[in-house]
Parts: sequence; C-alpha cells; structure tokens
Amino acid sequence: MYQEKLYEYYLERKHHAFRVPFPESRASAFRDPAVPPVRRMAARLSALLSEERPVILPGQKIVFLRTVTAPPSIFSGEEWDRISGEHFIHELGYLSNMSPDYASVIRKGLLACREEAGKRLARAQSEGDPEGIDFLESAIAEIDAVRDLASRYREEAEKEGLSEIARVLSRVPDYPAGSFYEALQFFRILHYALWAEGEYHNTAGRFDLWAWPYLEKDLASGALTEDAAAALLEDFFLSFNWDSDLYTGVQLGDNGQSMMLGGVDSLGKDVYNPLSKMCLETSYALKLIDPKINLRVSRDTPFERYLEATRLTKAGLGFPQYSNDDVVIPALEKLGYEKEDARNYTVAACWEFILPGVGAEIVNIGALSYPKAIQKAVYRDLAKAPDYESFLKCVENAVREEAEEIVEGVKNLYIVPAPFYSLLMDGCVERARDVSLGNKYNNFGVHGTGLSTAADSLYAIRTLIFEEGSLTPAELIDAMEKDFGGYDALLHRVRYELPKLGDGEPGPREAAEVLMNAFAGALQGKKNERGGVFRPGTGSAMFYLRHAEGLDASPDGRRRGEPFGTNFSPSLYAKSAGPFSVIGDFTALPAEKTINGGPLTMEFHSSVFRTDEGIDRVARLVKLFVDKGGHQLQLNSVNRERLLEAQEHPELHKNLIVRIWGWSAYFVELDKAYQDHLIARQEFDE
Repeated sequence: MYQEKLYEYYLERKHHAFRVPFPESRASAFRDPAVPPVRRMAARLSALLSEERPVILPGQKIVFLRTVTAPPSIFSGEEWDRISGEHFIHELGYLSNMSPDYASVIRKGLLACREEAGKRLARAQSEGDPEGIDFLESAIAEIDAVRDLASRYREEAEKEGLSEIARVLSRVPDYPAGSFYEALQFFRILHYALWAEGEYHNTAGRFDLWAWPYLEKDLASGALTEDAAAALLEDFFLSFNWDSDLYTGVQLGDNGQSMMLGGVDSLGKDVYNPLSKMCLETSYALKLIDPKINLRVSRDTPFERYLEATRLTKAGLGFPQYSNDDVVIPALEKLGYEKEDARNYTVAACWEFILPGVGAEIVNIGALSYPKAIQKAVYRDLAKAPDYESFLKCVENAVREEAEEIVEGVKNLYIVPAPFYSLLMDGCVERARDVSLGNKYNNFGVHGTGLSTAADSLYAIRTLIFEEGSLTPAELIDAMEKDFGGYDALLHRVRYELPKLGDGEPGPREAAEVLMNAFAGALQGKKNERGGVFRPGTGSAMFYLRHAEGLDASPDGRRRGEPFGTNFSPSLYAKSAGPFSVIGDFTALPAEKTINGGPLTMEFHSSVFRTDEGIDRVARLVKLFVDKGGHQLQLNSVNRERLLEAQEHPELHKNLIVRIWGWSAYFVELDKAYQDHLIARQEFDE
C-alpha cells in the first residue's frame, strides 16, 4: 500500500473532527418562495461552499473534504408539502442514479464552461427567455462558487508549503486537465460539487475509458512512474470515502459511487487497459466500500481478465459486478437507444443500466412484486380456473394490473433543479434547460421482485392442484391465510421437497419465464410523460424485505414476513444442486426483455478463494455465465460463522464489508434485518 498513513487516518475517522453544522442563520437566504427554485439551489451551493474550510490531510494529494454538514432544504416544510401534494416525488425529489459526463468538462475546464454559459445567457436575454436566464445565471453562479473554493484550497496548499497541490490547483478546475494527477483532482472537485449541490447516488461512470489517455501520456513521457501513478490512484480511491457516510440511502454504504471498467467504446473497440487492472488491484489493496467496482465483459473477454476480477472478489467486498455486453447492448438498442449510446452504458448506484451525459432517467421509479400478483390471482381466480393454462392467464392479468398501477402512479413528476449537474450533461447549456426537466433519454425503470418465490409458487400450484389434485384451491388459500398453521405436511412438501428455481428442473424455470414475459409485455409500449419508455428489470433493491412484509404465506412455502431472495436469484431456503444448476436456470430466462438491470446474485464461502485452484474455478464459472448469455452477475465471498460472530461482537468487526444488493457496506452498521438476510443466503462451497 502506497498511502498507508492516509489510509489509517481514514480508518480511525480522524477527519470527522473537522466537521461543523451548516449555520441555520443563513438558510433564509435561499428559502424565499418568491425566488425560482433554480436560483435558490445556486444560492444554497454558494452558501455551503463559502462556509467550507479548506482542509488538507497529512500526506493527501487529492484534496477537497466536506467540513460542513447538512445544509437545510431550499423549501420550507409548508412549501414542500404543497409541491409534493401537487406532484409525484421520487424518493427525496433530487436527481439521483445518473452518470454525468465528467470527461468533457475535465477536457474543457470550468472557465470554458462559464464562457459557453455566458454566450447562451446573452442569447436567452435577447430572446426574452426568463427560465433560460434563471438557469444560466444560476449555473454561472455555481461555477464561480466551485472555482472560489478551489482557489482557497490552492492558497491553503501554498501556506502549508504543498507546492505540488498548489500547482495542480492553479490549473484545475479553471483549465483543462493536462496530466493524470490533474484529471483525478478535477474529477474530485466535480464529484464533490454534485454532492454539495444536493444530488445523490452520483456514479463515477466509465473511469478507465476517459482517464487512461492521461495516465498513458504521463507514463510514456516519464512524468509519472508506475509506483507514483499507483499512489495517486490509491489517494483518488480514498477520496470517495472521506464523506461517504454523509451520503446515505436506505442504509449506510448505499451511496451509489459505482465505477465501471472495461467494455467497448462507441465504436465497438475494447477499452480495458492497464488502468482498468490498476483499479482492480487498488480496490483489493484498500478494501473499502467505495468506489464500487463493476466490470463489462463479453464472450471475447480473455480468461486472464476473469482471474484478475476474481482475485478482487476474494477480498469479500462484493466487487466486481459483471455486465455482459453481448446481452445488454442489443437489448438497450431494442428499447430505442442509439448504438453508439448503448455501447457507452454504465450502471447506476446498484446495477441499473444508464447512459453517461445523455440520460436523465429514473431507473428505480417503482417495483413490481411477482408474489403479490400470485397472491391476488390465487385469492381471486384460482377456484374458478378450469386448468393451469387458464390460471396462468389470470396471473398475467394480475401482473399487468400491478404494472399499470405503477405507471399511473408516477405522473406529474417534479424534480428539484440541478444547475451544476446540468453543466455535466450534454446539451443542457446550449438549450438553456436544466437537466431536471429531462435530456436525450428519459426512461423509467421498474424493478421486478420475488421472481423465485413467485415461480416456485406457480410450480407448486401446477403440481398439487392441476396435476395431482392432492390439494384444493380452498385448502391452499386457507393454508396461506393461516401461515400454514395446521398444514405442517403441506408446508414441508412445498418448502423442501418440490423443485425450486435454480435446481435445474424445467417446471420452475418455465414458470419464471412466463412471469418475466408477462412483466415485459405489461410495460411494452407504455410511455411516460417525458416521452420515455418503461424498462422492466430483474433487480429487487430493498424490496426483497419491504414487499414481503405485506404478504400472506406463499404457495412455495415462504412463511408470512419471510423475505424474498435478492435480485435475480433463488429463494433463500432453496438449496440448489450447486452453482452450475443455478447458472443454467437463470441464463435460460429472457433477461434481454427485462433489461433495466438486476444481477444473478450468488454467495461463495470464503474458503473457496483460498487457493489459486479455487480462484480459477470461480473465474471459469463467471466465464460460463457470460458465454451462456447471462446478463449480469454478482458473486460474494462470505463466511456465515464470521457474520454471526460480528453480530455478537460488532466492536471486533468494525471494518467487515459485505454486499447487500447492489452496494457494499460495513456489516455492523446494517439493520439486523439486512444482516439476517445475508446470513440466510445459500453459500456455495465449491
């Protein structure tokens, strides 16, 4: 490790000592309801950055540290209640889960961005465009606020005799980055400013694609040695973690700082390069939850790359997550993405597929519960269904009803303006339009939760009611409502004896295919009010807990309140024949029709990775998944005994990292429900 002292400084959380609350006395300056919200956003960011104290930590190269916490909302409670009463508000109401075009701004510099905004402002003024004027003047004000903080950091570096940092900050962010160091520092400033403006789940995008040319030039010229470059990269990776506890989602760690490596560029050329490999090695060395590493692969990916990636999986971080270009790119094209854009995909906070710079999409606008649709069809239609095929039609109708309810529930959307974010999005300045109002792609993504529970339930119904006749619809409904109370033999059979999705048996797999096709069909042709389409997906997010809470017991033997399996994976209590049968089942399903994202998630006991032979076997398993046409894969190295010990003695396992769904976190900081779910997942030991 090159940055050991700085790393220890982080682990001991010494940087928290510099934090102070935002002064409430300044809140009135950006809460005036007579001022357009876009101007209030600029006023708040300017106020926050003016309160920031430049802090440079011992040995640090990549600077900018949040010292001021939690600026108040630009809306009063009463005003926000009115807005949310008149509009659909997604999550917190701010932009999230998008990928800015950092590279273009890093190549131009903020002074050039300011000049472009100034020219467009003059046009908006001559055209009498008040909304354009508000947006552009706000964007310029935010550029100036960011530049001012960078200038104060430069002055602090000069005062402390840190000439190298001062030199870099004399160039960026005003001017284009001319070196790898300058590019990393420029990125940090932009990424920092997005969080400060109020947006969240800000991804790192395709870092190795745009950053490698800077490093390649520096290595070739001798401006950097490989060791110096590795030290800078460690510092850069640490920068994602200094403030990450301030940027929380459902749980600590759910902050969306995902980085994509590899894949093809817009021309179809493989971009995996020495920097890509360095990122895998740096992540392994630091063993921190950010940035969250993703890897694009295909049938053409060399096996050595899978070995490199599997060595990182060994660390237990839940990295990398794999996305298969062979499946994802054609599927995105079918949804209406241009080929060049589809080739440039990355992932959002977890696994949803997004487009850097051109996508203003909401990839988690809602979530459909397959088991809820099954329950509805069982209670309403099963008793009058003459045969299994007729009942399947009822299930498909229930899925359609669930989907239509989601579509109808997300109209009249309001998103808080984001003038600084808009500077990093294609065309926003030229059109004098805030990205909160939309961009080139404005699609909505819908999760599909509990697939295995629903598929296994359908198979149980088919077997017991329509084939054997050993169970009546009335008995099944009674058992579900009573949580299998008094139905011990039935519970044991459906829970443990009948085949489950992941076993390699055709029945559950066929049921899953019916459900996925029904979901895709229910959303096909639906348009949102921004002109985008609805994308069904295979992810679950936190809904593997939330959707399960409101359901009775399921026909597959899931008890009331028991959670679903995470994402695109077998049920928690389904003990499959092994990883190959799981991969066989899930790669056979029509994921190309439900391409919002959501990986097959598999846990392997940490002992599997102890030898080179074990790493080789896992790498070959990943390659098999990709070669068989799987769309997305998440492998985790876990140890149930260690997790149980960490529950009992959290003080001894403060830095134990685990993968939750599409993100990683410190195990001891999670709510017990998430800890228990992780412990309950099936571990493969070979």
